[in-house]
Amino acid sequence: MRANFGEHFKLTIFGESHGAAIGIVIDGLPAGAAIDEESIARQMARRAPGNDPTATARKEADAVRILSGMRNGRATGAPLCAMIENTNTRSDDYRNIAASMRPGHADYAGYVKYGGYNDPRGGGHFSGRLTAPLVFAGSVARDLLKEKGVTIGAHIASIADVNDEPLDSVNVDAQTLERLAGSRFPLLCPEKEEDMRRAVALAREARDSVGGVIECAAVGVPAGIGSPFFGSVESVVSQLAFSIPAVKAVEFGDGRLLAGMRGSQANDPMRMQDGQIVCTSNHNGGVTGGITNGMPVVFRVAVKPTPSIAQEQQTIDVGKRENTQLIIAGRHDPCIVPRAVVVVESILAIALCELMMDDAAQNAMGTVEGTVGALPQTPPRT
Repeated sequence: MRANFGEHFKLTIFGESHGAAIGIVIDGLPAGAAIDEESIARQMARRAPGNDPTATARKEADAVRILSGMRNGRATGAPLCAMIENTNTRSDDYRNIAASMRPGHADYAGYVKYGGYNDPRGGGHFSGRLTAPLVFAGSVARDLLKEKGVTIGAHIASIADVNDEPLDSVNVDAQTLERLAGSRFPLLCPEKEEDMRRAVALAREARDSVGGVIECAAVGVPAGIGSPFFGSVESVVSQLAFSIPAVKAVEFGDGRLLAGMRGSQANDPMRMQDGQIVCTSNHNGGVTGGITNGMPVVFRVAVKPTPSIAQEQQTIDVGKRENTQLIIAGRHDPCIVPRAVVVVESILAIALCELMMDDAAQNAMGTVEGTVGALPQTPPRT
């Protein structure tokens, strides 16, 4: 398995859904960086299961225990290791279906890749449970970014066929994003919450599930961040976004709608405003050529319906090598979108830390000229 990410803000994730614990090791934190355990606890609570009717009944406190790398609320410079105990597992729910491959899950793919030795309980290492350590890492990253003037927030853009208003990709501000990041059910139009909850309740009654879209943004990101080709902003953010098990699509700015536009519509005109370079539109989501352009970074992820449903489904028994039927018991989210919002915010924070640390390293080595986020002092020769 490849359970690590990053060259500067380095992560290694460990554990399984029904094992003793899950956790993460962060390497590359600057010595002296503040680690706000109260802020971490607030972010963890937003993702924790069992706290909302739209979520699984499995209750986990998701209390983080920092084992190393911190002293007196500051990073020591050593790897920061954090563990989250699994305290409310029910592994017997999976005992009778161990050989039955659950449709929509990684059961069969993982069985083939690892020869059946992988832990199948609750999805094992492939489970969405492993996003809890990502939220811890994202909370640490957010505090680093806050010192640089970067603010991140996201909202539920849709659940099933119920849509929230989209973010204003040009004028979205830190206050709006902070309000969203402080909510368990973040919406720009709070009156949409009732309809969204009704859609989830109807799916639950039908022993089914629903998906949705999460829209996320960051403001205060300077121009000039990103390293094309393979270290572009879209590349790094998308790699992390697709590490969230239920995410099946990612788009920046107007995304797929750009395919139906003309260049005159899709381009973002630039002008000087109060000594700063700004765009009058943000169809490209704050990223051009894989590099930030100083506008808000805006992207969306599509979250598929939870594959664990209580309806009878057709599948195979890999032990008997025959067709069979499956009804999944246990405790499962009829919709994971509300709990996934903070995960999407977290992966953006992690990505921006990695990208900005990479940029800082290039500056330190003299490979990047000028000041990031502004025009070079001396225009390049033509």
